Amino acid sequence: MVYFNIDSFDNSKMTDLDFNRLSTFIYTNYGIKLPPSKKIMLEGRLLKRLRTLNIPSYKKYCEFIFSNEGQRSELIHMIDVVTTNKTDFFRESVHFDYLSNNILPGVFRDYSAAKPFKVWSAGCSTGEEPYTLAMVLSLFAETHMGFSFNVWGTDISSRVLQAAALAVYTEDKVAPVPIALKRQFLLKSKDVHNKTVRIVPQLREKVKFGRLNFIDEDFGPIANFNVIFCRNVLIYFDRPTQEKVILKLCSKLEPGGYLFLGHSESVSNMNLPLTQIRPNIFKRK
Repeated sequence: MVYFNIDSFDNSKMTDLDFNRLSTFIYTNYGIKLPPSKKIMLEGRLLKRLRTLNIPSYKKYCEFIFSNEGQRSELIHMIDVVTTNKTDFFRESVHFDYLSNNILPGVFRDYSAAKPFKVWSAGCSTGEEPYTLAMVLSLFAETHMGFSFNVWGTDISSRVLQAAALAVYTEDKVAPVPIALKRQFLLKSKDVHNKTVRIVPQLREKVKFGRLNFIDEDFGPIANFNVIFCRNVLIYFDRPTQEKVILKLCSKLEPGGYLFLGHSESVSNMNLPLTQIRPNIFKRK
């Protein structure tokens, strides 16, 4: 790569042409819709990348991102800064209550210990959701002999997946976790000045992470999930893309399995093999 002297950085704004090139590419390859109102947001988020690479203008950045070298080395960083990764432990807690109180007892009646209960956190960000799921499932396993489970978390951002696998969080991030679960599933740093905690090893080993682009035609060999959480992800896609993504999710869901969406997401007027059983909770037909 050709590096530029930082003193040559051009402070001009991103042009409409640059924005259109980038937003069209992002939509085509990742399904993320960036209307013109998002231009300032994109400009601000990419500014750090320009400075890191010593690229003097957004025009030069576009030239680089569409080059062979840029496609190899920079594309993954651009998507990292474009995607939004807001998440919390026990976010929309009613969903975890329904899983614990309604789904798991019913499933266990017909449960085979040779077949672990499989849950997919699709769009897992930095790991709070899949680890919350693992906590809920671990508590259920404690009182139901022979029950086992696996949790799989995916995201398009390699940066957040690395953080999720590390499983280290600040104390304010784990504030929503009930006290009893903190004692059971979180380890405090031995350094008294380091106000962080880490998920215990026995819970971490139950959760696996991988990179996935929802726009990919094939989600690979993953299949037969009993439950899929895909919450607050579809809001970044337009309506046709949302329907395509949900259909692909359904293809990985066991008949009778459950799909959880975010509170602001709707599947009304979509042709899907789903029956709604609660607000934003669906069962595959």
